[in-house]
This record gives sequence, C-alpha cells and structure tokens, in this order.
Amino acid sequence: MSSPTPTPDLPFTGERFVPGARGEIWVEHWHRYHFASRFAAGKRVVDAACGEGYGSALLARVAAHVTGADLSAQAIAHARATYGDRPNLAFVEASCDRLPLDDACADLFVTFETVEHITTQEAFIAEIARVLRPEGVLLMSCPNKLEYSDRRNFANEFHVKELYREELERLVAGRFPHARWYGQRPSFFSVIAPEPKAELGHLVEVGEEDPADDTPALASPLYFLVAASRSAASLGMLPATLSVLADRGDWVHRDYEKVMKMMQDAAHHGERLQATLDERERTMVSTMSELARAHAEIETARERHQAAQAAREAERRAHVEAIAQRDHEILRRRGLRWWLRLPFVRLGLLDEGRR
Repeated sequence: MSSPTPTPDLPFTGERFVPGARGEIWVEHWHRYHFASRFAAGKRVVDAACGEGYGSALLARVAAHVTGADLSAQAIAHARATYGDRPNLAFVEASCDRLPLDDACADLFVTFETVEHITTQEAFIAEIARVLRPEGVLLMSCPNKLEYSDRRNFANEFHVKELYREELERLVAGRFPHARWYGQRPSFFSVIAPEPKAELGHLVEVGEEDPADDTPALASPLYFLVAASRSAASLGMLPATLSVLADRGDWVHRDYEKVMKMMQDAAHHGERLQATLDERERTMVSTMSELARAHAEIETARERHQAAQAAREAERRAHVEAIAQRDHEILRRRGLRWWLRLPFVRLGLLDEGRR
C-alpha cells in the first residue's frame, strides 16, 4: 500500500494527521498503526476517529475486516475515494460515542489521539465496550498532559480535555479492568537490531516517502556489531532480541527542537525582512512614479511659463513699437510746416502722406 500525499480536499490543519505532513508528527502516527497491526491479524477491527483513513487501510492489510469511523463528512468522503477499493475496508460517518455498529461486533477497537478531543469521554468508553466482544481488546492512545502540556507550557487548540495518567486509568478501568500500558515518545534512540530480523521485540523501519512500506530490520545500519564464537552453543545464549537505548534526559531531542526553532525563527525573520524589502521596493517604485509625475508637471508648467513669457514679450514689443510710432507722430506734428499744410489736406488739395 502506498501512502498518498495530502490533497487539496483534505489539507493538514493540525486537527488531524494526513499522510505527507512533515516533521516528527508522521513518525508518531504511523508508529501507532504499525504497532496496532500486531493485534489486528485476522480480526474484525474498528478504527474510531480514523480521519483520512491511512491507518484503517494499513490495518486492513492483515485484518479480516476494518471499519473506519469519523465525524467529518469531508474526511470520510476522502477516505472512501482514496481507499475504497479494498474489499475488507469500509468507512462510516459517525460520532465516536454513537457508532452505527452492532453490539459485540469487533475483536479490536483502535482509537488514537481521540479522547482528548471530546467532552463525552465516559460515553465514548461505554460505546467502545458495547461494540467490542467480551474478549475483545481496546487499543487507544492519549497525550500525557503532564509531559505534553504542563512541562512544555504548550496548549493544543484542538484539545478539549487532556488527561493525566491516573485520570486515563480511571476512565478505562471503569469498563475494562485489565490493562497493559505502553509509553510512546518520539526522540533520538540508539537501536541495535539483529539480522535478518528480531525474534523478540517489534521493529518496523519505514521511509517518509511511503510509511506504509515497512521492513522488520534496519536496511542500512551505521555500525556493525558482531558476536562471534567457535561454539554455536555459545552464540545460542545470545537471543536475537531488539535493543533500544533511550535518552532519559532527552537532551539530543531538545537540542534538535532548539535548532529547529532557531531555523524556523530565522526563516520567519527572513520572511519578515523580505516582506519589508518588498514593501520598501513598492514604496520606492511608488515614490519614483510620483517623482516622475511631479517632474512631468514641472516640465509642463515650465513650458507654459515660457509660452506665457514669450507672449508677454511679444505684447511688450508691440506696445513699445506702438509707443514709438505715437511719439514719432507727436514729434512730427510739432513742426510749423505740418500745421500750414493741414488746411490744404482737409480741402483735399494735398495728400495726407505728403504732410
């Protein structure tokens, strides 16, 4: 089974996991379903709050039948469209505390990261007890409020009621008196695994590009550890078990988170700087455009001023010329000769031009 990438109809919002979401979240979610596969072989399984459907499809590889249920109509439509070709897999749109399933119809009830999202937690556990056969098994996960929220000072906006260990224990024990507890922590671990696979323990190795394609051994170990002897009996004393060394202080993972946060902060800072640069560039372009318009207006005003100045100069010259002509006429009329000729001009005996 190949795992699909997120599609536009069901994007990753943070409320539910979808295949292709980046970061350690994919390790957490895929590990739970691979772990659940050990319980699902040949069983009738219910996967409540199945979301996108990838986990139900993974369980259907080994189960007799799997029913995935989710309250989201969009998620169920996506699951049916993506995984609906599997004959032993069905999806129903329903609330996890009101499932349209018969009493005692399931051997295994799987529900991961569900209970903290709802207020009807007691009703949910009661519904699980109704659907499971008396000898059936419930496999659920829930964040540890002490570690998940309190110590990290973190608040998940999609969580309605997170639980401490004792609260979860009381909730489950009310319907299921027998329990085996497991802990999950995504971190940096050192793993020593026997070849070709472990006889004891559980190891699945997957890749981010296809988390459903799992192998029971380390494909490319960084180091080899060899136990050798001249006696086969001596080697038989060393069982082919899986060995995991965990970092109790989790300092490597915390350092990783610190570096990732620094990188995210640097990326956000770069985005802010780029946004500031883009805004300044837009402002500069706008300013240059305004300057160009202002320059054009100044040039137009200058041309108009020059035209007006030329018109005034032409008007002044015409006025000066008129004054000169008038002065000339005045001077001409001051002479005795002009006045003596004037009566003859008026009688028409002489031309005006000959005055």
